[in-house]
Amino acid sequence: MKVIGFAGFSGSGKTTLVEQIIVGLKQQGLRVSVIKHAHHQFDVDQPGKDSWRHRQAGAFEVLVASNRRLVLQREYEHWVEPKVHHLLAEVYDGVDWVLVEGFKSSDLPKIEVWRPESGAETLYLEDPFIKAIATSVPDQLRPTTLRPVLDLNQPQEVLRWMLDNAEDLVYEAPLA
Repeated sequence: MKVIGFAGFSGSGKTTLVEQIIVGLKQQGLRVSVIKHAHHQFDVDQPGKDSWRHRQAGAFEVLVASNRRLVLQREYEHWVEPKVHHLLAEVYDGVDWVLVEGFKSSDLPKIEVWRPESGAETLYLEDPFIKAIATSVPDQLRPTTLRPVLDLNQPQEVLRWMLDNAEDLVYEAPLA
C-alpha cells in the first residue's frame, strides 16, 4: 500500500483536498482508506443503539459488522495518543492508498497544505518528511523551497504528483 499524509493547521483545506483526492483515486479504480486524527472527544455511535449500550456497559472494543460495513470502536481506559503506525497496522491490507489527515509530526511522507489566511506558519522548514506543499499562494511561501509546490485549487495536480511519486510512498512498517 502507498501512504501519504496531509499536514497543516486547522482551516488550511486538508479535508477538502483529501475528499477530492479520494474521488480521483477511486476514478482510477483504486481502493482508498483514510486515517483521520481528531483532537477532541468524538463519537460515531448513536445513544440507545446496541453498540452504544455495549460500550456504555464497559466493553473495551465493540466491532459492528454487516454485509456492507465494519466499524471497530475501542474505548481506552486511560488517555492515549494513538500512534499513526499502530493505526496503519489496523487498516485492511488490500487497499492501494491510505491518506492520513493530521498527525503532522509523524515520520510519514506528507504533503503540507498551507493557506496564509489560516494564520499558521509553514511546517516544511522544520519537517524533513514534507515532500511537497499544496497552496493557493506559492508566491507567499517564505523562504522559497526546492520541494514541489502544488496548486491547492487543482486537486488533479496533487493527485498527479502522488501517482508520479507512488514508488516513494510505498509503506514499510517500522521494525518493532
